[in-house]
Amino acid sequence: KSKWIVLQLSGLFMIDSFGGSFILQSVVSSWFHMTYNTSARTLGTLVFVCNIVAGVSALFAAKLADYIGLIMTMVVTHLPSNVLIILVPLMPTELTALIMLCLRYSISQMDVPTRQAYVLGVVEKDEQSAAGGVTNVVRSVGASLGPYFAGLLYNSPRYMNYPFFIAGGLKII
Repeated sequence: KSKWIVLQLSGLFMIDSFGGSFILQSVVSSWFHMTYNTSARTLGTLVFVCNIVAGVSALFAAKLADYIGLIMTMVVTHLPSNVLIILVPLMPTELTALIMLCLRYSISQMDVPTRQAYVLGVVEKDEQSAAGGVTNVVRSVGASLGPYFAGLLYNSPRYMNYPFFIAGGLKII
């Protein structure tokens, strides 16, 4: 019954996941090291802080969704989050780039619980498990492709900022 909506959402989620796979934490850490010679200690701290911030912010997604709705929560967190990732390589200093990245992580995971709730809300009760499984599998497939292409781009100083632009652009779609 819900095949068409699951198919549409799966396509959208695959594109989003493909975009996100251009900016995996390991790749972003490598970019900071290549661009600013950021130390391993700073990078470890950055990843730790960003993950804590993202985890804590996701806890507030339900409250925000109760206030403005699931779709609006996804929009008002997803769009600015991906504009912020595009801005990272455009920042003039290491500090401002780090701040942009941390700001991005402060809202980047707030759409995850709302997206999952939305999927469960638009399919029939007896199809929820299958819909959740299908949408998660296609996200995994999408995420598998980006690191290869990101690696190719990072190999060239001329193109090493492009993964941020590609990721943000695809995730904004």
